[in-house]
Amino acid sequence: MAKSNGSNGPQHRRLRSQLWFDNPDDPGMTAVYLERYLNFGLTLAELTSGRPIIGIAQSGSDLSPCNRHHLDLAHRVRAGIRDAGGIPLEFPTHPIQETGKRPTAALDRNLAYLSLVEVLFGYPLDGVVLMTGCDKTTPACLMAAATVNTPAIVLSGGPMLDGYYKGKLAGSGTAVWKAREEVAAGNITYKEFIEFVASSAPSIGHCNTMGTASTMNAMAEALGMSLPGCAAIPAPYRERGQMAYATGVRAVEIVNEDLKPSDILTRAAFENAIVACSAIGGSTNAPIHLNAIARHIGVPLSIADWENIGFDVPLLVNMQPAGEYLGEEYYRAGGLPAVMHELLDAGRLHGDALTISGKTIADNVALAKASNPGVIRPYNEPLKAEAGFRVLHGNLFDSAIMKTSVISDEFRERYLSDPKDPDAFEGPAVVFDGPEDYHRRIEDPALGIDEHTVLFMRGAGPIGYPGSAEVVNMQPPAALIKCGITSLPCLGDGRQSGTSGSPSILNASPEAADGGGLALLKTGDRVRIDLKKGTADMLLSAEELAERRATLKKNGGYHYPPSQTPWQEIQREMVDQLADGMVLEPAIKFQRVAQKFVPRNNH
Repeated sequence: MAKSNGSNGPQHRRLRSQLWFDNPDDPGMTAVYLERYLNFGLTLAELTSGRPIIGIAQSGSDLSPCNRHHLDLAHRVRAGIRDAGGIPLEFPTHPIQETGKRPTAALDRNLAYLSLVEVLFGYPLDGVVLMTGCDKTTPACLMAAATVNTPAIVLSGGPMLDGYYKGKLAGSGTAVWKAREEVAAGNITYKEFIEFVASSAPSIGHCNTMGTASTMNAMAEALGMSLPGCAAIPAPYRERGQMAYATGVRAVEIVNEDLKPSDILTRAAFENAIVACSAIGGSTNAPIHLNAIARHIGVPLSIADWENIGFDVPLLVNMQPAGEYLGEEYYRAGGLPAVMHELLDAGRLHGDALTISGKTIADNVALAKASNPGVIRPYNEPLKAEAGFRVLHGNLFDSAIMKTSVISDEFRERYLSDPKDPDAFEGPAVVFDGPEDYHRRIEDPALGIDEHTVLFMRGAGPIGYPGSAEVVNMQPPAALIKCGITSLPCLGDGRQSGTSGSPSILNASPEAADGGGLALLKTGDRVRIDLKKGTADMLLSAEELAERRATLKKNGGYHYPPSQTPWQEIQREMVDQLADGMVLEPAIKFQRVAQKFVPRNNH
């Protein structure tokens, strides 16, 4: 076993941090790199010992309340790193808070990705603990780790404690949509509305529902990038701090083992994640983010794969918005390992997929049986037999997805139960150009919105918004809500919150701003949605569509608001569509950069 230059202990190989801190071939630069890192108490002996230097990518801040407790969890990560023989260096990541950032937190995912790539590549780090939580922090971190490809491990922050309002469970995010219905129907006051929503978020942590945050942290675990059981631990539980310590220990071990994201993020891992997403009733944002991670690691993954691999997977997790319970009961029932155990026994997983624990998925979940079948169902006794995403196409768009696990009995009865035309519906379109237009006109009786109307939202995609907004799940007019019709079919080129139980057709690609068919649609046009065939079409002739497209082109294309910041304009010029992960297209060619390049010296 070879020793590194200046090392006080055994080392399998020279670490990349030694290019900064222990390079006798370039004493001038070594001195420059060392001197300032001594200023806050690190010693020369530590930095030249050959011990792994582990970054802690800190996503917690006052601007990010869902992740703020990472500021405390980082102490346990540091302890784990130190006890395992490493040296921790903590640094902030670009803040992303779903409920705080305007115009949308999705605008910042790629910005945070770019920033983290530069840190992981350009600083003396041998590995990194990625501290995730709120929706976009998880994909941003994993995308960067995939691009740089140095050893990385995810520590999620965990969900809030269960919320309650007047003695009933109130799920964070999900409560908002219910409260909006209640206030529109005149059943609650404005003050009660605020109290209802606030009661759903009772502690530190991200959403306690199976929204995008819970989904994406589950996806990190399903991919194999977190230690088993990490995703579901509620933020305030002592087990969350214990997981932080274990993650710090493991971060040092994966550096010593040279276990990199490319070893974990294989095609088999992504297929496992798709299956898991269906089984937990995961968010419609998951395909966007996993497709983005796959593109950055170089694994082929298409939007069609989500239906081909995951559509017939049953819904096993009884958790809002698709089910009844919230995060605490899900964790107590066994969390994701128990779900993966059911899927493995049913032959739905690649059990030999390697994980960051150093073991396979099969090894990790072999003994993880659910303790409460009311919360995590047996595979052969699911809540729904088919819970995956249906991928649709037609003259409205090349692709869009529909989350089938949240199709309610009421919705199915009203729109999908015609014995002469099952799983299909037709209706007149009412089109809104952005959420401002929707809020301004939804109560206008002149629109003639009734239970047969199909609501459309456009101008809400990666280019048009920009960043793509969660605005497709549109509420019907108050008059319909008072009659008991709480949802209408909704389609659009934006997204919706993972906490929403609306069975919208969304993530339409290409968006109206990129020449998609939605740009041609007019209020009053009849549309047909056929879930059996997987089609979504304007019922217009080819000649009419061609004439409209020519007119659109003559008028300069679909118009959308101007960029308000430099980053908005930069992203608009290079961003891809939702079906392809909403990535920055020029970034895709940069893969495994830590294996290809050594950063140039700075003096």
